[in-house]
Amino acid sequence: MVARTDLVTDPGIRSDLLLARRGTAYFSRKLNELSDAELYGPSRVPGWSRAHVVAHVGYHARELAGAIELARTGARSDPEVAYGPDTVDFGATLPPSALRNLHAHAAVHLNVEWRDLPLERWERVVTVPESGAEKVSRTPWLRAREVWLAALDLDNGARWKDLPVQVRERLPSTV
Repeated sequence: MVARTDLVTDPGIRSDLLLARRGTAYFSRKLNELSDAELYGPSRVPGWSRAHVVAHVGYHARELAGAIELARTGARSDPEVAYGPDTVDFGATLPPSALRNLHAHAAVHLNVEWRDLPLERWERVVTVPESGAEKVSRTPWLRAREVWLAALDLDNGARWKDLPVQVRERLPSTV
């Protein structure tokens, strides 16, 4: 039977899961404040539109979810995609509704993978987009960092002081 709550009991992982989920909600709110036309405007990332940021966040969640699914089941339900600049560039060309759905669906899939991961699988090593080999237990922090910073990168009103102190303390202040 599938869990309806997180199976993990480690307080550090649970804290990072909360940061990742709150960050996802904050990013979603900032994304929903943008009109469809504004999605293709400039972001804080040189050479990237806001659509690039949204595509990056969506594909990042997909890759993490696939890696965690592999740790949980020994297989992925979707073929592994080479996540990189070309993928993000392609994603940035998607229509607004597709970009928004990419983010929303990938975030749900990632959340379900975390929720259903048995206790003993959190220490498995998986390959993640930004740093290669990492324990699954580190993925909530990697995701939290990604979504909070991406909200700033959308450049539509998110501020450093909006980030939770637990996130700000773990990031360089030069971000």
